[in-house]
Amino acid sequence: MTADAPKEPGFEAALKQLEEIVQRLEKGELSLEESLKLYEDGVRLARLCHSKLEEAEGRIELLMKDHRGDAVLDREGRARTSPFKKEG
Repeated sequence: MTADAPKEPGFEAALKQLEEIVQRLEKGELSLEESLKLYEDGVRLARLCHSKLEEAEGRIELLMKDHRGDAVLDREGRARTSPFKKEG
């Protein structure tokens, strides 16, 4: 990231922006160009949120390792994870 690049929003900020975009698009009061721009911004934010959720899941999986460092598996043989609980 360069000094001129805008700072990437955190998950909560990106999700809030995405919700605002959806609300504006659902109203149907924007021009085609404005709608396309907001849609592009929404796709970017959705990808960012997805990436951050995958990162969080990976971190949680790391915490769910056994004493040998092996992933703890569920009944289907998938890495067991814990729900990511929102504080507050």
